[in-house]
Amino acid sequence: MISKIPFQFIKIEGKGYHLLINVLINGKSADLLIDTGASKTVFDLSRIESYLDNSDFTENEMLSAGLGTNTLSSKTSIINSFMIGDFEILNYPCIIIDMNHVNETYQSIGLKPFDGVLGSDILYRFKASIDFKTKILKLRKRK
Repeated sequence: MISKIPFQFIKIEGKGYHLLINVLINGKSADLLIDTGASKTVFDLSRIESYLDNSDFTENEMLSAGLGTNTLSSKTSIINSFMIGDFEILNYPCIIIDMNHVNETYQSIGLKPFDGVLGSDILYRFKASIDFKTKILKLRKRK
């Protein structure tokens, strides 16, 4: 089974782009950046609370690296339903970090904030391919 999910190019200052995809978190629409360089899918601490039925977060003992810093403290929680295109991941153990500094930068250049980053853990799991010409993310799932 293949799911084809459209994405948007978000032009960043200069000649760079970010890829933005819409997903559903517990039935609510959310925007995630597609980041093939991110090892894990992560969600923004200040934004994820509105998507979770229970904002009970557990401190994550491991430090995360990336998003403009050397180390980040992180939390974990469970997303009951995480829909990416036609694929639903139930009881997804999510990682939550403070992305406020990135979203502030986005807003300072006239872009809307995003809710998280779709990382290589999910891209690999669903054998993703990104078609820049058609602006389609393809995910594959075994039958």
